[in-house]
Amino acid sequence: MKRLLTAAVCVPLALLALFRLPAAGFFVVVAFFITWAAWEFVRLVRPVAPDAPLGALVPLAPLAAWGLAAALDAGPAWPAGPVLLAAALLLAVGGAMLVLFARTPVEQALPALAVLCFGIPYFALPIASLYALARFDPWWVFLLFAIVWLGDSAAFYIGTAWGRHRLAPVVSPKKSWEGAIAGFVTSVAATAAWSLWYLGAVRGDLLLVGAATAFASQTGDLVESLLKRGARVKDSGGIFPGHGGVFDRLDALLFAAPVLLAGLLWLGVPARP
Repeated sequence: MKRLLTAAVCVPLALLALFRLPAAGFFVVVAFFITWAAWEFVRLVRPVAPDAPLGALVPLAPLAAWGLAAALDAGPAWPAGPVLLAAALLLAVGGAMLVLFARTPVEQALPALAVLCFGIPYFALPIASLYALARFDPWWVFLLFAIVWLGDSAAFYIGTAWGRHRLAPVVSPKKSWEGAIAGFVTSVAATAAWSLWYLGAVRGDLLLVGAATAFASQTGDLVESLLKRGARVKDSGGIFPGHGGVFDRLDALLFAAPVLLAGLLWLGVPARP
C-alpha cells in the first residue's frame, strides 16, 4: 500500500514538472534529484575509500551534465562545441581530482578514482539525456517514464505473484525471470501503444529502441542492487515510503535515459505527424 501511495503522489508531480516547466526548469529539477541520488551513491561506496573525498562527485556530476547539455544545445550550429566542452570538462575534472586526492592515502586512491570515473558519467549522462529529450518534446520523456515505470511495476507484481526462477540470486535474491520477462514485455507494449498514439503507427525501429531502453532499465536496477549488496543495505535511503531512497527510484532511469536518447538520435528523432 505504501508503494502505491508514494507512486500516486510522485508520478503526478513528475509529470507536472515535465509538462509545466520550461526545459531549463526541468533540467534544474532533474539535476537536483539525480544529484541527491549521487549523494546516496557516495554513502553506499564510502567504505571502499573512507578517507578519500568521494563527496566531490556530488557537485562534479551536475557540472559535467551542464557541459553535456550545453553541447547538445549547440548541436550542428557549433560542430567543435562537444569536443571543446568535453576537453574543458576533462581538464576541470582531472584538475579537481588532483587537488582532492592530494592527501588521500595511496591505498585508497585507486578505488576512489574508480568511484569517481564511474560515478561522474553514471549521474551526468542521465541529467543531460533527460534535458535533451525534454527539449525535443516532453512526450519523449513521457515515453521514457512509461517504459521504466510500467516495466518496473509489471516486474514487481508479476515477480511477486508468480516468480519461481531466480534471475540473479547473488545480486538480488527476490528478482525472478518471470518478473523480468513481464517487465520487458510490458515496456515494449508501452512503446507500441505510445508509438501508435504519438506517431500514428507502430514503428518497428522505435520498438527496437524501446526494447533496448527496457533492457537498460532492468540493467540499471540490477547495478544498483549490486551496489547495495556490496554495502549490505536494503535501500539507499528512506525518503519514499515503500520505495526507499532517491537512488532506489532513479536507478533504472540512470541507464535508460541515455539509451533512449541514443536510439532517437539514431532514428533521427521521429516527428509527430
